[in-house]
Amino acid sequence: MLGLDIASKRRRTRDNYHYFLEYRLRWDDNDVFGHMNNPKYGVLCDSIANQYLIDECGYQMSKGSQAAIIVNTYFDYFGSVEYPGMLELGLRVAKLGNTSVVYEVGVFRKGEEDVKAVGGSMHVWVEQVAGKLGRPSKSGMPAHVRQGYEALTADQRTGSKQSKL
Repeated sequence: MLGLDIASKRRRTRDNYHYFLEYRLRWDDNDVFGHMNNPKYGVLCDSIANQYLIDECGYQMSKGSQAAIIVNTYFDYFGSVEYPGMLELGLRVAKLGNTSVVYEVGVFRKGEEDVKAVGGSMHVWVEQVAGKLGRPSKSGMPAHVRQGYEALTADQRTGSKQSKL
């Protein structure tokens, strides 16, 4: 099991993640200090989690009886990234509950081994009726989504998949 302390996160490698997404940094990703602005990391976390749901779980926005909402996000930073450049984002499931999932995202500069940041978010699956969000479903998240998440757990590594953003 991977540790969640800062020292363990600093040692993350690509092998700790099971789904990858490339991201080309843009000029407006930089802040006045010349590196990627911290709020952009949250956007990347949201993007890879949602891309995985679409690519691997058959998720269709606003079409199902449930939707995933973010209830928590975080990032720990170990190095800087900046425009111009390419990133490789890795995704894994750190914890899977009945109606919730905790994602972990590793941010790597393309071609480099050192992780630059490790963060994540928690999605809670809630009922959705006519586009309005409600409470978590008593029956849990959709079965096909759970199956997709199980493929991202550390104990069920089946190989890495790559996508582009």
